[in-house]
Amino acid sequence: MGSKIVVTGGCGFVGHKLTTTLLEFGHKVRVIDAMWFGNFLPEHENLEIIKADIREMDESCFDNVDSIFHLANISNDPCSDLSSKLNWEVNALASMQLAEMAIKKEVKHFVFASSGSVYGVKEEPLVTEELSLVPISDYNKTKMISERVLLSYSDKIMISCIRPATVCGYSPRMRLDLSVNMLTMQALANQKITVFGGDQTRPNIHIKDLVSVYLHALENPEKMTGIFNAGFENISIMEIAERVVRHVPAEIIVTESNDPRSYRLSSQKLLETGFAPESSVEEGILEVIDAYHSGKLEMEERYFNVKTMVRLIKENKIKV
Repeated sequence: MGSKIVVTGGCGFVGHKLTTTLLEFGHKVRVIDAMWFGNFLPEHENLEIIKADIREMDESCFDNVDSIFHLANISNDPCSDLSSKLNWEVNALASMQLAEMAIKKEVKHFVFASSGSVYGVKEEPLVTEELSLVPISDYNKTKMISERVLLSYSDKIMISCIRPATVCGYSPRMRLDLSVNMLTMQALANQKITVFGGDQTRPNIHIKDLVSVYLHALENPEKMTGIFNAGFENISIMEIAERVVRHVPAEIIVTESNDPRSYRLSSQKLLETGFAPESSVEEGILEVIDAYHSGKLEMEERYFNVKTMVRLIKENKIKV
């Protein structure tokens, strides 16, 4: 018998894959999503979809719910920079409100999608969960604050904070503003890849592995209480570009970068709970190539969060 689970942001890039996987495992899923980027979830007898902004959710959404995956957020630095008010309301204040509603409704487990970017610029060879957080953007700061607020409730509800690396791979709700996906798509569409800087090392995780991390947290809540990094391939932006051009002939153009973040994520703590990754950056590259060649994917505005949000704000479809 499956659990009853709420997924905020369940129509999103990762949320779509998490939701469909939970349904495959026999769980009942209630998705709560503002649908700024559409909804590509297929109908399912165990799926309920509520179109709602998480800033304006009703606590009845958590009636008889066992676990919550909180993925809904303003999802990167450029989007967060569009409106500081929107960023803080969605990424920090709403997280607190959701936790308080969940506790009131006696939900057992709250899984929060944080970010590996909370560490900022780190010189250490491996960034572990014990290191200090030095967030350098509004987005990073709201993730850090949300973690601290959520963990303050850990005497009332089990809290799992997952800090994912940059995600890659294909999802029906696609994103092309993520490094591996973006560089692969540039090569396919333009036969040119623009690398900003190139020396920065960043951690990566395949979307299937990230969904598996969330499922691992669901199945092992006691082991997965607290904060866990989730990233398994620490490689430079230039190395990603070089891997792409092995599959897609393209020119690599290097320009200066104003983003100094460079860090290598250690996920040893997660691995010690029994989790084992099964996918890779290479697989992510090949998935994007396959989606492009099969006609499922083109270079379109809707796959870039910031471009879509700028349009929706102008059309007054996002309340800022």
